[in-house]
Amino acid sequence: MAGWLFLCVLLAYFGLLFTISWFTGRKATDSAYYLGNKSSPWYAVAFGLIGDSLSGVTFVSVPGSVATQQFGYMQMVLGYLVGYYVIAKVLLPLYYKMNLTSIYTYLGERFNRNAQITGSLYFILSRLIGAAFRLYVSATVLQLFIFDSFGIPFEVTVTAVIVLILLYTYKGGIKTLVWTDTLQSSFLLAGVLLSIVVIAGALHLDAGGIVQTVRDSNYNNIFFWDPMKQNYFFKQFISGALIAIVMTGLDQNMMQKNLSMRTLPEAQKNIMWFSFVLIFINLFFVSLGSLLYAYADSIQLTLPARTDHLFPMLALDHLGVFAAIVFILGISAATFSSADSVLTTLTTSFCIDVLKWDPNGNESGKHRRQRHLIHVLFAVLLLIVIIVFNALNNDAVINQVFVAAGYTYGPLLGLFAFGILTKRSLNAKAVLLICLLPPVACYYLNENSVTWFNGYQIGNELLLINGILTFVGLYVISKAPQQNNIQTA
Repeated sequence: MAGWLFLCVLLAYFGLLFTISWFTGRKATDSAYYLGNKSSPWYAVAFGLIGDSLSGVTFVSVPGSVATQQFGYMQMVLGYLVGYYVIAKVLLPLYYKMNLTSIYTYLGERFNRNAQITGSLYFILSRLIGAAFRLYVSATVLQLFIFDSFGIPFEVTVTAVIVLILLYTYKGGIKTLVWTDTLQSSFLLAGVLLSIVVIAGALHLDAGGIVQTVRDSNYNNIFFWDPMKQNYFFKQFISGALIAIVMTGLDQNMMQKNLSMRTLPEAQKNIMWFSFVLIFINLFFVSLGSLLYAYADSIQLTLPARTDHLFPMLALDHLGVFAAIVFILGISAATFSSADSVLTTLTTSFCIDVLKWDPNGNESGKHRRQRHLIHVLFAVLLLIVIIVFNALNNDAVINQVFVAAGYTYGPLLGLFAFGILTKRSLNAKAVLLICLLPPVACYYLNENSVTWFNGYQIGNELLLINGILTFVGLYVISKAPQQNNIQTA
């Protein structure tokens, strides 16, 4: 009975998404697909970014990781503030000044077409693998706790989910995503807040009791000061700033909706409000983790081998039907919000950066059909990567692939920093080679840092190292500035 109930909840949820998609996409133009006709309300984009930035992995992993990391995740979240300030004051003014649709057009105008294609391909690779990983993790949770009871194979589950995502993003693009993401952020926030309420009820806690329980737990330490460890405060804080810059400010998936607003001040207001709200939302997630472990201890539950499974186990098997429905809606919102926009932004980047289409011109019927086909092909690629992950059936290998994909943000950091901070020109043929070497070097550095550096554990600061190596390599192959119209910040 529970399986049918959860399935009905999922179908009702998709029904809401399709309703929004129908209203926003029925008269969608080419401009609406790429930039929402430059009419997206800043508050809707800001609220929708919550769901875009918090994937299903965050929804199940951050609460579970409290057992091993305590509240140390918040060190990185605090660093986000610095990163979002840089986005608002440096990157967004640059993008609006150049009237960009794809942010990698900046690399083409600042350097050359090879640099633009390199930036776009790194984004496509990173986002395709990253979206596949996040959707895979969420889908395995849904499969384990819901669809296995129906005997539905994992491949069928994932195919159905991607087809549904494809259908409601197919026509409206960004114009649709601004509003579907707003809905999904609402369900995500309701999921975490109502889960806290349900667990508090099970533990017989009022609001003061919740605060007291979290404060008295063994998991509430935020700051860590051992410089040899990965969770050292300054490593996490600086890494948080850089992660915000590269995974939001240099990421087409996150920037495209920001570029769909009427004016630069609206886009800046959106980013700054979002950065502060994100601190409180993540604080709710780690507090939820503390309460989950308190409840598990109160019922003497044997903890699952994977911390990712604690939240779904309690929500779906121990806390009652209401908690289960809240969890299903929350993880669905987190998962689909981070996955649906990927198809649109991958399509945008490929069409503009690789195929060199003019985003400001009216698409011909042929181009529109090709864009629709590319949108579908990226959905198929996403499905193939997820099925490959499932076939590997090795969490260690899959996590390594995901981490390796993250290394590709280093070259993006190096390319944009070099363009903004210098006026030197680049050799077109050497750009791709220079951008290929730092991720490989950083991978081996990460694998061997403990041995090579007397026990030192490299954390997220690897992104900074990656970006610096790229910057230095680009400087080596660059030429002194000439008297031309070089576009800088």
